[in-house]
Amino acid sequence: MKKTLPKLNLILIAISFILIVVGFALMVGEPSGAEYNPDIFSFRRITVGPMISLFGFLFMIFAILFRRKKK
Repeated sequence: MKKTLPKLNLILIAISFILIVVGFALMVGEPSGAEYNPDIFSFRRITVGPMISLFGFLFMIFAILFRRKKK
């Protein structure tokens, strides 16, 4: 039985999945309850987390479409 994706592609997909999870983990924090919590507007939650997740999604597309050059 032939696999649909080579081993290298599966490794790249796993790396991109980890990047996506890390990005979402960086966006998580304490919710803003009844009182105002200024931490919901932190640089980590608004900028760093979404950028890492976006890079992970773009890398996932690359990992699926990547082909090695044949010699």
